[in-house]
Amino acid sequence: MPSGITLKDHFRETRMFNFRVAIALILSLLLIILIVVRLVYLQIVNNDLYTTLSEENRFFISAIPPTRGLIYDRNGELLAENLPAYNLELTPERIKNMDATIASLGEIIEITDADIERFKEQLGPYNRFKPIPLRTRLSDEEVARIAVNRYRFPGVDIAAGLIRHYPQQGLMSHAIGYVGRINERELERIDKTEYEGTNYIGKTGVEHFYENVLHGIPGVAQIETNAQGRALRTFEQVPQEPGINLHLTIDASLQKVAELAMGEESGSVIAIDPNTGDILAFVSAPVFDPNLFVLGIDHKTYNSLRDNKLKPLFNRALRGQYPPGSTVKPFYGLAGVETDTKEAEQQIACRGWFRLPGKKHKYRDWKKTGHGKMDLHHAIVQSCDVYFYDLAVSMGIDKLSNFMMPFGFNDATGVDITGELGGIMPTTKWKKRARKEQWYTGDTVSAGIGQGYVLATPLQLASATATLSMRGKRMRPRVVSALENPNTNEIQQLPPIPDAQVDIINPENWDEVIAAMQDVAHHWRGTAYRIGKNSKYKIGGKTGTAQVFSVAQDEEYKEDEIPRELKDHALFIAFAPVENPQIAVSVIVEHGGHGGSTAAPIAKKVMDHYLLPKLEQLQAEKEKEPS
Repeated sequence: MPSGITLKDHFRETRMFNFRVAIALILSLLLIILIVVRLVYLQIVNNDLYTTLSEENRFFISAIPPTRGLIYDRNGELLAENLPAYNLELTPERIKNMDATIASLGEIIEITDADIERFKEQLGPYNRFKPIPLRTRLSDEEVARIAVNRYRFPGVDIAAGLIRHYPQQGLMSHAIGYVGRINERELERIDKTEYEGTNYIGKTGVEHFYENVLHGIPGVAQIETNAQGRALRTFEQVPQEPGINLHLTIDASLQKVAELAMGEESGSVIAIDPNTGDILAFVSAPVFDPNLFVLGIDHKTYNSLRDNKLKPLFNRALRGQYPPGSTVKPFYGLAGVETDTKEAEQQIACRGWFRLPGKKHKYRDWKKTGHGKMDLHHAIVQSCDVYFYDLAVSMGIDKLSNFMMPFGFNDATGVDITGELGGIMPTTKWKKRARKEQWYTGDTVSAGIGQGYVLATPLQLASATATLSMRGKRMRPRVVSALENPNTNEIQQLPPIPDAQVDIINPENWDEVIAAMQDVAHHWRGTAYRIGKNSKYKIGGKTGTAQVFSVAQDEEYKEDEIPRELKDHALFIAFAPVENPQIAVSVIVEHGGHGGSTAAPIAKKVMDHYLLPKLEQLQAEKEKEPS
């Protein structure tokens, strides 16, 4: 090897090594400083924040849904309750394959196509993180099967809860309404904090109208969990406040009588206490079972209800707009004498038809041969159409309608049930606005017997009848009379609500019309004599028949030859006892034909059930009095 050549520079290598060690130490020191700074930041600066986050991993806040208020009838009979139930719930966010999970669960317990359909309808962007029930009301055996296999199903839980239940099923279903699962539209308008942990909300009827009262206030609980998220114990808890119980004005036994009296017919029966406005019976026939809607109704069942030609879901009592027919004649008669259009004793000749001056068209009376000489009293008793054709034309539609409106023959009554519609008491301005047409005298003729553009709901008719029976004292119809605190059992009575009094100039005109209505039921010529001749109390009433379709001038209405859906509606209004009214009733039987033969007997059954026990009790008390 040649001399003078250095193969290894120990000094340089040592210096390079020391440099690298120094750099490593500096970097290590910097890392240590960063770690220390981070620890200081986490443990000191943001200690509260991360302590809270840590606790949230260990604890979570769970909402405690409130117990929904109960609903009772006026005698304390339970109409809406909450039943305990075990539900199989799935949380979509925690389940990778939903269809496979449902299929596997179906091997353990019975899961129907309807269950799956309801479940999938509730899936949506708002519900991904919330448990959704797949099956409800599991049996103890089904709960045990799922519990044993629960390890196989992440995101699947069994939850204990309360389910709304209507023990009377279809009884007064249109008045009570029902609850159902909260949909996306409702989710946008409700206060989410008030409904945390709650899946149900009132949809129709009293359940919807009094939702804020029935719902209650949710509570909260702080729950400790393990690493798998399973609840271990509850630390702190703010109890829920249950909803307020409702006491209705409706008499369940009277409601049953009214519904049975309707039989297979479609229509409505409304019974009101004229003194208070309390609705005693609220029938819209046919009825439906509200329990079908609580957990979510499947398409097949819903379609069968929706497509039913009798429309059981349609609330006829509240939303059915019918021509009132001859039931308006007592009110028209009162209008005639009050406005001096006619004297009560003034007579007209009824030849079976009415003709406007200068016109050939004949407006028929229901009695082809005519009624002969008619004054107000006999025109009401025998329901003479010609008399009221003439009266309406003499008054004019505006004058007639203005008199009728204070009785409620136009606007909604304001009853405490969701979804009420008003009626129509037409005027010349109304037709111009609504139909873009002028008013014709022929329109007035039709209105004179409650036909044409005149429409009223069964509730309006009952309310107006109650007002007439009380000689102008008008009370707002209502279905809730008291609120009960479930914690204290304290009952708060709600006072009846008076509406504007119907004042007339001559109070004797009340007597004139009411006497005529009494003879409708108790005079042998009266159109409702069949129900009044053996009655133990005096009835004031008026029959009515409302045409469903028009009969040509040269044609004859042959009831036996036309389909049932084209037959006239049968109507009847009544109050009793005449001397001290305790009940007012309106009955509409769709396509029932004649009010006297079809609707009036239904009203009589309702009034008998309500009044006869009271009369018997009164008689018994009188007999006990010393002579």
